[in-house]
Amino acid sequence: MDNEQLSMMDLVIEAHVGLDRQGPGSAEVTVKALSFLDNIDRISRTADLGCGTGGQTMVLAQNIAGNIVGVDQFSDFISVLNENAKKQNLQERVTGVVGSMENLSFQQEEFDLIWSEGAIDNIGFEKGLTYWNRFLKKGGHVAVTCPSWFTDEHPAEVEAFWAEAGSNLDTIGNNVSIMQKAGYIPVAAFILPERCWTDRYFVPRQAAEQELLKKYAGNKTVEAFIESNHYEETLYSKYKQFYGYAFYIGKKI
Repeated sequence: MDNEQLSMMDLVIEAHVGLDRQGPGSAEVTVKALSFLDNIDRISRTADLGCGTGGQTMVLAQNIAGNIVGVDQFSDFISVLNENAKKQNLQERVTGVVGSMENLSFQQEEFDLIWSEGAIDNIGFEKGLTYWNRFLKKGGHVAVTCPSWFTDEHPAEVEAFWAEAGSNLDTIGNNVSIMQKAGYIPVAAFILPERCWTDRYFVPRQAAEQELLKKYAGNKTVEAFIESNHYEETLYSKYKQFYGYAFYIGKKI
């Protein structure tokens, strides 16, 4: 890639393509969310939307039966997912495809389970749940994570950061109400542990950033990208009692 032609999106992809997860989360939390499903033995078809390189996709495949299709807009991520599926001998059950979670080509009521960790926020919690509902069988489950307010106090510095990133955080209570209005029975909502941000996401990302600094020494776009990431980390450390990621599990009515 030309050192002078780098965009922020190029750097997002390059910094994250080698990571197990492209956002806060962990295998333990994925398994915990699965424990709230009452039809887990009958799941035959799952969609993992905004799957990234498939860290959670592989955890799903190890814990539920049936076929799983991962969808992500970045082909680099999908290539890694499909390579990892082959390495784990899961290629017959797990397939990654390039596509938009806002414009899915699946059949109505095709899936028993729709999963999405750290991605629904890109299109909006309500918009995503409402749109994805049509692809889920009645009685099927949806499980998503997104950044959420834990308190009624919303520090302005945090609001400004997430608004600039194109996100509007809401409270867990309001998100549960939105899930109800979108046609689901809320099954569970829980907060992801702090280590899902720090140990499982920030630390691996920092290592990838150091490689970028070496590869693109002196590049101002790279330096600005890393500075923004560090600000995100500082903000979380300062205000983590007010916000974080939460898991939401619902059952289609």
